Amino acid sequence: MPRNARRTGEKIHRIPSRTGLSYRDAGVDVDAKMSAISRFSSMARATFSRAVLSEIGSFGGLYDLSRLRMKRPVLVSSIDGVGTKLKVALLAGRHDTVGEDLVNHGVNDVLVQGAVPLFFLDYLATGKVQQEILEAVVSGIARACEMNGCALIGGETAEMPGFYAEGEYDLAGCIVGAVDRPAIVDGSKIRPGDQVLGLPSSGLHTNGYSLARKVVLETMRLKLAAHIPALGRTLGEELLEPHRSYLKMLRPLLGKGLLKGIAHITGGGLVDNIPRILPEGCAVEIDPGTWKKPAVFALIQEGGNISDSEMRRTFNLGIGMALVVSSDEVEGVRKKLERKGEKAPIIGTVVPGNRRVIFSGALH
Repeated sequence: MPRNARRTGEKIHRIPSRTGLSYRDAGVDVDAKMSAISRFSSMARATFSRAVLSEIGSFGGLYDLSRLRMKRPVLVSSIDGVGTKLKVALLAGRHDTVGEDLVNHGVNDVLVQGAVPLFFLDYLATGKVQQEILEAVVSGIARACEMNGCALIGGETAEMPGFYAEGEYDLAGCIVGAVDRPAIVDGSKIRPGDQVLGLPSSGLHTNGYSLARKVVLETMRLKLAAHIPALGRTLGEELLEPHRSYLKMLRPLLGKGLLKGIAHITGGGLVDNIPRILPEGCAVEIDPGTWKKPAVFALIQEGGNISDSEMRRTFNLGIGMALVVSSDEVEGVRKKLERKGEKAPIIGTVVPGNRRVIFSGALH
């Protein structure tokens, strides 16, 4: 029933109104949204290469694949979000890092198949556009795209009053990369006896935040501004540490047949992610004593009295990427990574089995 009407029995009596309703009356400020988008254009253009043929604001982003130096290019795509890490950003009032989380997560997802990123598109939905928050988020996206050599060719900002609580927003992104077909990394050549290298994470990355928040904010009742001696910084700084991108350190190894398998350790931890790249007849035995775990994981486990098994399948435990390499090549790969400033301990071995991860000891 129209807002300016009143029902009496079966009749509708219209109440005269001096002015008609506008979209802004419904909670959507199109002018504010368009003003924000115009400011983002310069951020996005800074990420463009000659392969980008469109401008921000086009109905679709255009990318010229003929510039790829590949004989049989294969596109690799992935889409994901930041999850409840956004709740921490909202509580901390800091929004300049979640864009990096979004892009770097996507970069790693296509990297596991040997692909390098080409372009990225973001989606931000909110109840009401707050330009300063929107600008901080997009600046982080653009910064990460530039660092990864990935063009930010488009996005969508959806203002949906009544759908999100005041001040809240959600964030997602789609990435497209490319790999020459002979250079695809699919795990099919993994065999028992191969070694598993672990690349350190920067902390929680973008997974396990629902449990982490419940422990540190509700059970332990810690404040984000509190300095935690074991962490060497505030709790908020630790929880908002951006998700790492592994592109620069792994790119020199791609296309050389050195990496038999790559697993991005996201939701599900080592337990659920390594099996995704294993062929039939292979399992992986992990020695949890072979790498140093960031202090935040001990804080969460002790604060919530969480079992080892629950920790293993919820968090990355300090390993953001796992590489499967033949035993003959493992030391050479480790030296190449060390030249990039990256320590890559051998954390496990491929053994006969059925696509599962076996831990050989306790976490501590």
